[in-house]
Amino acid sequence: MPVARINGHNMYYEVHGEGPPAICMGGWGTFCHGQHHHLARSLKDNYQVAIFDHRGIGESDDDPSVTPGMQLYAGDVAGLLDHLGWSDVHVVGLVGMGACIGQELAIGRPDLVRSMVNMGTWAKPDALFRHQMEMLRDVHRDMGWEAFQKLVCLWSFDEDYYLANHDRILGPEGPWRELRGRFEAHDRLIQSCLSHDVTDRLGQISAPCLIVHCPLDIVSGPRLTKPIEAMIPNARGYLLEGAAHVVAGPEMRKRFSDLLGEFLKETDNAMEVATR
Repeated sequence: MPVARINGHNMYYEVHGEGPPAICMGGWGTFCHGQHHHLARSLKDNYQVAIFDHRGIGESDDDPSVTPGMQLYAGDVAGLLDHLGWSDVHVVGLVGMGACIGQELAIGRPDLVRSMVNMGTWAKPDALFRHQMEMLRDVHRDMGWEAFQKLVCLWSFDEDYYLANHDRILGPEGPWRELRGRFEAHDRLIQSCLSHDVTDRLGQISAPCLIVHCPLDIVSGPRLTKPIEAMIPNARGYLLEGAAHVVAGPEMRKRFSDLLGEFLKETDNAMEVATR
């Protein structure tokens, strides 16, 4: 799979599927390296989807002399889409900073964004979110990656899923494995999360937006996502009942996939009508 020199770093990416262009971004991890099966079925079955490694994880390198921030990561994504020759792209940001990057992309490069999906995210950290991020950073630094992974899993999955699957999700092959042995990269990601603030610019977004609210998300739930919906003129919100920070389990994954697929199809149909 290719690595391209983009925005001052070597960026690993993959493209899967066929159809209109889309990009899917997660938080402190990647959908790459055999993990693309975690993409929503409605996305991977109907779209040509780009996925990538954030700076400093997977096979993407980083320059520690460059100040981290969501605008930097959005510049990476814009550069990747320009490299691919894509515009008018469905931008799907899930589980944290991927959605923040989508916000910055929709503000700074509206030519690239056909639609934007946000879930599990924020426009500006509040005190609770800030303290949670600081705790995750401190645990990773002082107690190690295994303790960090356990804590973030406890906060991110609903209790029934965690009880049924903790033996499978905890460990070096489980979620957030990309950060194992990479505290410095994790610290830079956290700095970007804590400095993110688009509250005075979200109103500039003109693309159709779907903001998914997850009521069981104790990290970036509706208290942080509802204001995003209110600040974007062309946004609609959807309360995904029973959803935590990470959408997990066959039933919840299907519900999210159906919601996403319906929104993207509706957006495509509206664009087609508008260009006739």
